[in-house]
Amino acid sequence: MKRILLACAATAALTTGAWATTVGVTMAKFDDNFLTVLRNGLDEYSKTLPDVTVQIEDAQNDVAKQLSQIQNFVAAKVDAIIVNPVDTDATEAMTKAAADAGVPLVYVNREPVNVDKLPDNQAFVASNESDSGTLETKQICKLLKDGGKGSGANVFVMEGELSNQAARQRTADIHDVIGTPDCSFIKIIDEQTGNWSRDEAQNLMANWLTSGQQWDAVISNNDEMAIGALQAMKAAGIDTSKVIIGGVDATQDALASMKAGDLKVTVFQDAAGQGKGSLDTALKLAKGEKVDKKVYIPFQLVTPDNMDQFISKN
Repeated sequence: MKRILLACAATAALTTGAWATTVGVTMAKFDDNFLTVLRNGLDEYSKTLPDVTVQIEDAQNDVAKQLSQIQNFVAAKVDAIIVNPVDTDATEAMTKAAADAGVPLVYVNREPVNVDKLPDNQAFVASNESDSGTLETKQICKLLKDGGKGSGANVFVMEGELSNQAARQRTADIHDVIGTPDCSFIKIIDEQTGNWSRDEAQNLMANWLTSGQQWDAVISNNDEMAIGALQAMKAAGIDTSKVIIGGVDATQDALASMKAGDLKVTVFQDAAGQGKGSLDTALKLAKGEKVDKKVYIPFQLVTPDNMDQFISKN
């Protein structure tokens, strides 16, 4: 009888262990408002799942450090890896490191350069960036027309990190919308990177203001840079309730700025939804299940008219 009980206990332990799953997560950087919401959403969701453990590391915007973290996860024999890449052009080595070890890998939020060549046990979870800058720019086009600028308007464009696919795509979206007949009255008078940073964008906007160029709107690749631009305007004594500034992400700071009458347009990118989606996808891959190569969480336009729907989401 004692032998039978011991055997049952051992079997139970093995069964429990078989269901336990460890997922290694490497984020481009912790010091980013949107990525913080994504990371917290992923972490909080993991706590609702029995026998799922996530280990989250900060790559500190360093490609080499991120690759090393992936290699360490492989060595630790995690069941799956989630990567928010520092540089979307540097993902092939990351893909190879996981593929060679047979460890499932999911890219989240930032589209890897090799997204169309990912192995069977790898996937990408994000929002479709061809919608983000498009929604933002179409709304700014409408606001300019509504404001009597339909015969001609000058805009500044603030780009994110140029090594980042999202920045390149959002900027391409802007150009595509301006290239349509409805919005061809818009002219980009300068286009520079603010590297997703509020501080860098504030300095960039301050330089534009001192240049003396006449402008009608600022189209920013993200909310942080849009807020930085608004701060520069306030410092220069500009009434920000009367200017047209747009961003992307619908962060809490952005929505507060919109509520104050400053930011006129943003686009909701579901950070927590991307975090949850990436973990769900990683867990399916760890079980050997098939998943879609690209899992998209929809973008949604946010204006002062519907902003209350998004207050508690990011």
